[in-house]
Amino acid sequence: MGAAVLRRSAPLSSLNGEREFRINIAIDGPAGAGKSTVARKVAKALSYVYVDTGAMYRAVTWDMLNLGIEAENEQEVLARMESLEIELIPGEDGQRVRLSGQDVTDDIRSLAVTRTVSRYAQIEGLRAELSSAQRQMALRKGVVMDGRDIGTTVLPDAEVKIFMTATVEERARRRFRELPESGESITLEQLEREIADRDELDRNREVSPLVCAEDATVLDTTRMTIEEVSDAIVRLAERQLTRQG
Repeated sequence: MGAAVLRRSAPLSSLNGEREFRINIAIDGPAGAGKSTVARKVAKALSYVYVDTGAMYRAVTWDMLNLGIEAENEQEVLARMESLEIELIPGEDGQRVRLSGQDVTDDIRSLAVTRTVSRYAQIEGLRAELSSAQRQMALRKGVVMDGRDIGTTVLPDAEVKIFMTATVEERARRRFRELPESGESITLEQLEREIADRDELDRNREVSPLVCAEDATVLDTTRMTIEEVSDAIVRLAERQLTRQG
């Protein structure tokens, strides 16, 4: 892969000022659990850097779909990846995603990408490339990273690990509310089926399946607000920082 870069524009400090110690926070869970929204809030509260690993897989998927490269053609996918450059850029309006210089932040949230990304994410070589890039992003610590295999594969030594979950029905409702008004249509019932199917793919793929790390804290967010979940994770992080400091 050409490059995967995380631009750090935010200071690596906590609300209480600069700390000598920083930690990494891994947030895993199935589609629609609210990982990205919560991870952004946690990163902001701690003045850490948020890394949306799902956006990286989505960016690759968007590119492959545009070129007509099927997920089953692994060699062609991996050959194309060598020329791709992914940049994750923090900003006031959230993290922007650039693919080989093009801003694809909104494009990668399309239904076509959402429905297809799991197929590309099963490719071993693709996961190896992106996981390596994600580890590099976390070397300096002070990172909140969300995905499906962060605590088990990408950052197994993360000081705080969270596994977020919720019922399929609740996750579908959340995704339904987030759908862009772009003319694409899907019913809530269809979304429930697609999320259930994606759960099955993620849990049963041969490479880095979706599993809860043994040392992760499990949060069922079905009846929790975003603020309640993010506050709970920040408290866990502050306890860990206190122990280390």
